[in-house]
Amino acid sequence: MSEDTNAKAMSIIVTKGTLDWAYPPFILATTAAAMGLEVTMFFTFYGLSLLKKDLNLKVSTLGNTAMEMPMGGMHMAMPNIMAALPGAPALTTAMMKNLIKKKGVASIEELRELAIEADVNMIACQMTMDLFEYKKEDMIEGPVLGGAATWVDVATKSDINLYI
Repeated sequence: MSEDTNAKAMSIIVTKGTLDWAYPPFILATTAAAMGLEVTMFFTFYGLSLLKKDLNLKVSTLGNTAMEMPMGGMHMAMPNIMAALPGAPALTTAMMKNLIKKKGVASIEELRELAIEADVNMIACQMTMDLFEYKKEDMIEGPVLGGAATWVDVATKSDINLYI
């Protein structure tokens, strides 16, 4: 980025790989890119799974006391104890996917494609790839491999740095 422009840069560290945690980094990245910012996403630990070709994202109610789902004109809270029940993650995931579809919210696959089309830089953490024994063939086309130093180089030049 040249210093004589008004363009800004944003970096996002993506660390979570559940359905509900996949939305914030992709929505922020694609919105910022549409607003003319140079955006870099660094996918590490469980966030790296969001770059896999085959996504099977789930929602977990465990530790998510704020999770409420609209039902019958009101909001039903999902208690933590529900996560211990057999089939609960499948139920909450199905409820969330139905709500996303009903409300016309883009899927993570669609947001990922938008990010690629918007030239969002995506970095897959090499250490995490090695740690979890992922192969480059497991991942979508587009992201580059890099490490913490790759992100630090980007972050030191960014106006906005987010950890999600």
